[in-house]
This record gives sequence, C-alpha cells and structure tokens, in this order.
Amino acid sequence: MIKFLFKSFVVILFIAAGYFAFIYYVSYSEGVRAGELVKFTNKGVMFKTWEGEISQGVSEAQIFEFSVESGETEVVEDLNKYQGRMVKLTYFERYKTLFWLGDTKYFITKVELNNSNNQ
Repeated sequence: MIKFLFKSFVVILFIAAGYFAFIYYVSYSEGVRAGELVKFTNKGVMFKTWEGEISQGVSEAQIFEFSVESGETEVVEDLNKYQGRMVKLTYFERYKTLFWLGDTKYFITKVELNNSNNQ
C-alpha cells in the first residue's frame, strides 16, 4: 500500500511539474504592438509584478495590457523612461497566467521608441 501511494505521489508530482513547465516555457504567440504608453506600474502585495498598458487608438476598447518579468531590467528601465510616448513592444503570449509572474498572458521582451509619431 505504501509503495502504491509513493508511486501515485511521484506520478502526480511529475504531471504537475510538466504542466507548469509547459505553461512557463511554451509560448502561444509572439508579435509586436505599437501605441502610446499610458501606464506602467509595479504592483502587488506579496508578489510584485510590473504591469502596463498602451493605447492603440482613440477609444478605451483599444488598450493593450501587458506584463514584464522582474528579470527584464532593461525593459523595465526603457518603459519607465518612455512613459507617455509612442513605443513598439515585442512580446510573447503564454497559454495561461502565472500569478507570481504577472496579471496578463502577454510578456514584453523588447521596447523601442517609435520615432515616426513622436515630436
């Protein structure tokens, strides 16, 4: 009976580890979005995450919400520097959200200033 319980526990552990590895390492999509950076904050009580929004048009319906992993220090610095300006964001989308990484499925990997629309 103990062997059965131990084997069952190991199988459940491997399934859980495989699930979380899949969610973390496999991206669903990747691409580029452009717009005006209207919000970028470090929020949370137990798990601080970087969250932001860009406006892609004139209405509230065209807001793109994104997260930045805490290890992406260059991206965080660039987003803080470009607040209120037009930017191009390179991102990837995960299948699900992981609460300790961010509130959204979209994670920014690169930020560029969009000079064509800035004064």
